[in-house]
Amino acid sequence: MYKIDDHVACAVAGIMSDANILINTARVAAQRYTFSYQTPMPVEQLVQSLCDTKQGYTQFGGLRPFGVSFLFAGWDKNYGFQLYMSDPSGNYGGWKAAAVGANNQAAQSMLKQDYKEEISREEAVQLALKVLSKTMDSTSLTAEKLELAEVFLDDGGKVKYQVCSPENLGKMLVKYGVTQAPVDT
Repeated sequence: MYKIDDHVACAVAGIMSDANILINTARVAAQRYTFSYQTPMPVEQLVQSLCDTKQGYTQFGGLRPFGVSFLFAGWDKNYGFQLYMSDPSGNYGGWKAAAVGANNQAAQSMLKQDYKEEISREEAVQLALKVLSKTMDSTSLTAEKLELAEVFLDDGGKVKYQVCSPENLGKMLVKYGVTQAPVDT
């Protein structure tokens, strides 16, 4: 999970060195926009800018395309909360719920079944943990194998990006029945 700007975060699947370059590019683009216009960059404009860069590398010989897919989550005053998925070719699309990476087909089908339009923040976290528990290549889900971050509006209406601590994540995994509580020896 990476914070791009105060109002946008992303998850990555693929070649991490390519992702680091593109995330840095996105951070610079977001800061330039904020510096020029004194307002945060609209989420889709940021995603489109990054995907234009990714697509450019697929056009010419001698350049290797970026081998990375992204999930962008953000909020702006124009469209509220948004979720975009981009693939290595530079294509992107908006989604209500999406998954990238290993077993993404199984995760997508679970999300299609279980996602509902008026989902609460807590229900969304529960659904995400359920999907991860069923689709990750692991016998049991633990806080060490997983990272959870949220983009939400705080009580003052300000956009906030928050990474869940391993302790809280472990408690959530037990609370939602995704894993068993650790046995003290």
